[in-house]
Amino acid sequence: MPSNVVPAVPAEAVTPLIRGIAVLRRLTEADGVSSLSGLERATGLARSTVDRIMATLARMGYVRLDGRDAVLAPRLMELGNAYLAALRLPRLLDAHADALADELDESVSLAVGDRDGIRFIHQATRRRAMNLSFRIGDLLPAERTAPGFLFATEWGEEEWTRWRERRAADPEDRGFPAVPARSRPFVDDSRRDEEEPGSAPAPASPPAQLPTVGDDFEQRTAEVLEAGWALDDQLIEPGLVAIALPVREAGRIACVVSVVSHTSRHTAADLRDTLLPRLRSAVAAMERELREAPPAAPGAASGLAAWTGASKQELGREFIESLARGLTVITAFGEGRAELTLTDVAQATGLARATARRALITLEHLGYVTTHDRVFRLTPRVLGLGFPPLSRTTLAGIAAPHLTELSQRLHDSVSLAVLADDEIQYIGRVATSRVMSVNITVGTRLPAYATSLGRVILADLPEPRLPDLLPLTPHTLTDPEKLRAELDRVREAGYALLDEELEEGLRSIAVPVRGRGGRVVAAVNVAMHSSRRTAEECVRDVLPELHAMAGRIEADLRVAGRFRRVPLS
Repeated sequence: MPSNVVPAVPAEAVTPLIRGIAVLRRLTEADGVSSLSGLERATGLARSTVDRIMATLARMGYVRLDGRDAVLAPRLMELGNAYLAALRLPRLLDAHADALADELDESVSLAVGDRDGIRFIHQATRRRAMNLSFRIGDLLPAERTAPGFLFATEWGEEEWTRWRERRAADPEDRGFPAVPARSRPFVDDSRRDEEEPGSAPAPASPPAQLPTVGDDFEQRTAEVLEAGWALDDQLIEPGLVAIALPVREAGRIACVVSVVSHTSRHTAADLRDTLLPRLRSAVAAMERELREAPPAAPGAASGLAAWTGASKQELGREFIESLARGLTVITAFGEGRAELTLTDVAQATGLARATARRALITLEHLGYVTTHDRVFRLTPRVLGLGFPPLSRTTLAGIAAPHLTELSQRLHDSVSLAVLADDEIQYIGRVATSRVMSVNITVGTRLPAYATSLGRVILADLPEPRLPDLLPLTPHTLTDPEKLRAELDRVREAGYALLDEELEEGLRSIAVPVRGRGGRVVAAVNVAMHSSRRTAEECVRDVLPELHAMAGRIEADLRVAGRFRRVPLS
């Protein structure tokens, strides 16, 4: 079927699931935030339908409602995580890509093919003035990337026909919001201006515009097939260059690894001459990793059917159970669960076979699932459901709505901090507007030993380093042995309570925030004037709230950090 012809919706498709996914896609295209009225206009759905979809997604933890805006929430990443876990490649190859990036001091990406485009599944970027702007899950047209040439070497006539029809229907790449639009429309003149496999023809337009690219994609793909590697000489945007090699498994391209730089550091020819040998070595190690990796053990199934039923009973018509169940089907896949039968999906989710079947039919129609010999697999398109904007989220961003919620409930200041040398640094804070409040802003640094936040973090260290302990108030604990004993108590109790050690009249209580592996990565606290609550009231009333909030932050952090390193701020 031509790529510009929309296939008819199957009779058994789940319409609420189609509509819910359409809303998630529009939110993703809006970089994760949109007004409800904007979603109504973008999707063409009735406002009442959008409201019910939002209520359902909010109940699932996939979005949060902030006034009149809908905001994607980190938990939505469990859909993309299901695909990445089933794929196995990030778990096996990420460390190799990161090591290569460190060695070369250049950005390194892993990509998979998605029909006539590519999607990134891992990014190891360098912090520079000219940063790589693409995110995990972003869809790019094949003909404008070095990985695209390599994937195209395995295309058959059906794939080439789809590509030609897409180019004719969308000559400026408006269907790929992650890339700049083309400066000139597609003209199939099959011209070639230089000899590098997969490189761009010399631009015939002013430097501020993109050169015409893709005009001779088929011819250059044939060259790449012979060379075995591909070069991107500013195909995406001026200044961006990349060199790529395929990583093969069982004779087929499993993914493509590319080294990305800027013309201020390397020309395209320089990438070929200086980095290609090292890239070949890294690819050999990656392919060896894939050959020697043991089969993945099946991970835990989602089993959310009972939960969706309970939510339907509680929320009534505002909860669209068929949408929730359809999205749950995606989470049935994962580590050791790359290929599932209908029976497998039904058992994993707890759904009736007929319900699971209709959800799979719908997901296949939308391109999120493919089937062969009654076995289903997720496609890379699943990454398009919120993953790109959420893949850039930080710990501070994850924590922000939770800090706000607790501050509003307790009417006290709530903060998030990390350890920076001998100090804590605030990376998140929601202050109250009381006459007497603690005057601290994001970025403020304070001595770790004299704060509840710092003591919680120091207590998790095997050998915490204690600087000179200066008295900040008459109550500051300055005896090293007593402080070490206090850190032992904090470690055992799971919280720290400080009274007027940092500033007279200030009382605060803090608990740790743990990352994957259980190590403390940050701490959260509630601070107040000592006249607000006694120490006993803090432990009785505030501490349970703090623990609950830290648990919610940790849950979001586990999802957001499963296949990427979450930056602090």
